[in-house]
Amino acid sequence: MSGAYQSALGYVYGFTDYEKQSGFPYTPDRFDLKRVEQLMHLLGDPHRACKFVHVAGTKGKGSTSAILASVLMHSRYRTALYSSPHLHTFRERIQIDGELIAQDQVVAGIDRLRAVAAQVPGITTFELITALAFDHFAQHEVELAVIEVGLGGRLDATNVITPLVAVITSISYDHMMYLGNTLSEIAAEKAGIIKPGVPVVSAPQALEAQQVIERIAAERHSPLTLVARGWHWQSVNSTAHGQQFAAWPTSDPSRGALYSLPLLGRHQQQNAVTALATLDRLRQAGLVITEAAAHAGLRSVHWPGRLEVLNQRPWVIVDGAHNGDSMAKLRAAIGDLFPHHKLVLVLGVSADKDIDAMLEEILPIADDVLVSQAHHPRAASADSLADRVRACGRAAVAIPVDQALEQALQRVGEDGLVCATGSLFLVADFRAAWLKHMGHPAPPSDAE
Repeated sequence: MSGAYQSALGYVYGFTDYEKQSGFPYTPDRFDLKRVEQLMHLLGDPHRACKFVHVAGTKGKGSTSAILASVLMHSRYRTALYSSPHLHTFRERIQIDGELIAQDQVVAGIDRLRAVAAQVPGITTFELITALAFDHFAQHEVELAVIEVGLGGRLDATNVITPLVAVITSISYDHMMYLGNTLSEIAAEKAGIIKPGVPVVSAPQALEAQQVIERIAAERHSPLTLVARGWHWQSVNSTAHGQQFAAWPTSDPSRGALYSLPLLGRHQQQNAVTALATLDRLRQAGLVITEAAAHAGLRSVHWPGRLEVLNQRPWVIVDGAHNGDSMAKLRAAIGDLFPHHKLVLVLGVSADKDIDAMLEEILPIADDVLVSQAHHPRAASADSLADRVRACGRAAVAIPVDQALEQALQRVGEDGLVCATGSLFLVADFRAAWLKHMGHPAPPSDAE
C-alpha cells in the first residue's frame, strides 16, 4: 500500500468516527446535515451531478443495493454503489461499475477534501467518506448511484440527496440506543429518507413499522409501493449453490417470471423482489431497464459475507447476522440448506448489540460453539461473550479467529458445517483466515 494512500486514510479516520464508537448521542446537533451540505457546496455540489436510488433499512439494505446496482449495470448505465461498512478494504465502499475506487483515486479525492474540509467545523469521518464518494462519482460521470444509508436515515450524511426512488428494506430492532426502543421510533428514523413527492418502495414490514412508513409517505405526498401488497413471489428451488423464485406484480400476473439468484436464504428473495419493485418505479421515471437486464443483474450479483459459502467439504459459510432478527433468518437458512449437518459455530459480536437476542436464536442449533473477537474497536471481548454463552447453558471456548477456524475444522468432520457469524467484522477476519488456511492470496487490505 502506498504511503500517500495510508496518509489519506489516516486523515479521514482522524476525525470523529462513529463507526468505531458506541453510546454516542444520535441527535441533530451531532449529526447536522447542514455540515454535509456545506461541504458538498464547497466541492461543487457533486450530490447533484447524477441520479440516485437511496436505500435505508435494518436488514437487507446492502443486498438490495447490490442487486439494484447489478441490474443497472446490466442496463448499460454507468452505475455507482456506495455502501458501508467494508469487509477488508476501505475501497469496497465506493465502486463504479463493480470496480473498487483505486488507491490513487482515494488520494486525489482526499486532497480535494483537505482543501475545503477545514472550512466545515465538526465534520465527521462518515461525512467525509460520503463527500468523497459523491465527488468521485461526479468526477467520473456516473449516471446512476445506489446509495446505502449508514445509520438510521433521517440524520444520515447520505440524506442530502434527492433520489429518483427511496427504498426501505426490512426494519427490526437494532441500534436501539440511537434510533429508539420501538419499531415505530426506528421506522421513523429510516423513513426520514422519504422526500416530498419522491416515490417510496417498502419491503414487507411488521405492522407497527409499516404504519409509520405509510403515514410519513402520505404526509409528504410520496407515492408508496408496499411490496407485501404489490407483489407476489414464491420459491421454486433453493440449494447451497443458489436459488430460483417466481415473482410478479399483483396488478399484472402476466408479467410473472422465474429469476435465479446466487445469494442464499429465503430472505434474499424478499430483497430481490423489493429491488424488482424499485426497478418498476425507475422505469416510470424514464429509465430503460429491460427484463433481460433484470434477469442478468439478479443472476450475477455478488455480495460477500452474507450467507457466503467458502467451502463444501466440510461446508464452511460466513454470515454477517448481527441482531436477533438476522440470526433468526440465518437459523432458518441453515435449516433449509444444511439439514441434519453437525454445526460448529464460530461466534463474534459487537459489544453494542442485543447479544441475548442473538444467542437465543442461534445457540439451539449449534453442536459446538467457539467464541472469538474481531480486530475492531466495537467488538465484544471473547471472554465476556463466552461467559454469556455459558450463562445460556452451553460450553464455549474463547480463542483467536485463526485458531477458531482450525479447531472448527477439526471438530466438524467432512460432512458437517462450520458457520462464522455475529458481525461483519468477525466475518472479515474469518474470511481472511480462511484464505490464508487455503494458501490463497490475501484479500485487499488497508494494513501497512
